[in-house]
Amino acid sequence: MNAILKAALSRMIYTGTLVITDSSGKTQTFGDGTGEQFAFRINSAAAERKIAFDPSLHFPEAYMNGDIDVLEGDIYDVLKIIFENTGATVAKEPWMLAIEGIRRATRRLHQMNTLTRASSNVQRHYDLSEDLYRLFLDTDMQYSCAYFERPDATLEEAQLAKKRHIAAKLLLKKGHKTLDIGCGWGGLGIYLAKHLEADVTGVTLSQEQFGIANKRAFEEGLTAQAQFSLRDYRTIEETFDRIVSVGMFEHVGIGHFPEYFQHTARLLKKDGVFLLHSIGRSDGPSYTNAFIQKYIFPGGYIPALSEVLPHIEKAGLVVTDIEILRLHYADTLRIWRERFMANREKAKAIYDERFCRMWEFYLAASEAAFRWQNLVVFQIQLAHRQEAVPLTRNYIEKEEKRLKRLECERSSANSQVETKESVAGR
Repeated sequence: MNAILKAALSRMIYTGTLVITDSSGKTQTFGDGTGEQFAFRINSAAAERKIAFDPSLHFPEAYMNGDIDVLEGDIYDVLKIIFENTGATVAKEPWMLAIEGIRRATRRLHQMNTLTRASSNVQRHYDLSEDLYRLFLDTDMQYSCAYFERPDATLEEAQLAKKRHIAAKLLLKKGHKTLDIGCGWGGLGIYLAKHLEADVTGVTLSQEQFGIANKRAFEEGLTAQAQFSLRDYRTIEETFDRIVSVGMFEHVGIGHFPEYFQHTARLLKKDGVFLLHSIGRSDGPSYTNAFIQKYIFPGGYIPALSEVLPHIEKAGLVVTDIEILRLHYADTLRIWRERFMANREKAKAIYDERFCRMWEFYLAASEAAFRWQNLVVFQIQLAHRQEAVPLTRNYIEKEEKRLKRLECERSSANSQVETKESVAGR
């Protein structure tokens, strides 16, 4: 094995049992021999050298390109041992820390999300085949952190609970003009239009999402209440009673935080409420993982609260509530990963083996980061006025219960209609 890589692994892995076979066929065991054994093989000396130099980029690249094969367990098991041993700091060698320093210093260059560049970056990820996303997402195609009210909740139940939780925090009333920034495939906007009779405008930069969201609104008979546009939120000038953004802020880029909050502050009416749902860091500012930046979310950045709050304050907005969802995304990603692996051959038929390996690593590493590193989810409620929301949080649970009853009533009514139509068709 490459001497530098071997020395780094010896200092990095001190608990558990990780067996690595190098490109010459020799086997080396790292850790203290406890727990279940996991093993992988590095298939080339070149891959060993690259991993030793920059593991955060070249380890996932090696797996993606077939230069690493897992022999015992799977890639998630391998990452579990690595992350449990290293925590939030994978790079510990001097040259690795130097590379981290360069990435930290140049992060703004990678996150210059102009109107043109932001559109291009979004399309690289979200304009993948709809068929791919349907292999692992819930039936409503929610591609963000679910909300597990019970540990045994299904993904569909948890994603519905997430929409209900967000809706409750928005304090929506019938006819409220509502802007959904980064509307995805339309699930949240349609929920707000259907159950709260809001007047929803959703915006996305993804052609695929734009088409599917409008098709779904048409099929639900909600085109008058839920309209989705292919546009950047920065081009919108009208004002709204409510603004919601779920899973989009991670694509803004740190250099655009002032622009984001200044513009949303202008879009929000003086008595309005804004709910921002975003992945965040619990341990302070950092930079985007090199593999994620290059292959998964170009231009993206996951912020710390300390990087977000100053810009909220400068925009003149008031923080009325902050909730931290901790392991909810880890559980969401676990289910996504399991569903993706169960449908791996279908994904391979849509794309290829290299793509499947890339997504295996992406889903596994993301789940591991939420379980053993520093990632959480922020839900930040904002307003112009302190009195825009109640003084206690009791209203959230009360509204969730009301919405749950409404969902059940509508579901029961729909079932009765379907039964009558079925009988009439016989």
